[in-house]
Amino acid sequence: MIVAIGSDHGGFRLKNEIKAMLDEMDVEVTDVGCDCAESADYSDYGIPAAEMVVRGEVDRAILICGTGIGMSIAANKVKGIRCALVHDLFTAKVTREHNDTNVLAMGERVIGPGVAGEIVKIWLATEFEGGRHARRIGKIAEYEQSHGVNEK
Repeated sequence: MIVAIGSDHGGFRLKNEIKAMLDEMDVEVTDVGCDCAESADYSDYGIPAAEMVVRGEVDRAILICGTGIGMSIAANKVKGIRCALVHDLFTAKVTREHNDTNVLAMGERVIGPGVAGEIVKIWLATEFEGGRHARRIGKIAEYEQSHGVNEK
């Protein structure tokens, strides 16, 4: 599995901790930035990481900012992305089982590295259930195609 990881300044420290954990798990990581704790715009990192998922350059992406909200909003602007903002283990599992999320957003100012690490492990290990959930995701994809999402 190849995972893109990105953060703004508010998620920089947690990004580095998650990146180290992924390396230990032998997960290939593509770090899209940022590389410092100085002010940076989440969209500059969230959108490129999401685009990498859509293009098939990586299997999934993990995005971290102060709350996870900005990264989630930015990633979900990319057609084909299903990004979930997760701060607990239950939703980490269910968002994969039911929503087949391909991008995970978290907030460094909301959760600590221990919980974040467990969220990532569960999110990466959990498979999509399909069935009725596939039908629901299909409806979202149809909407994206027919309503010109991401077009001005």
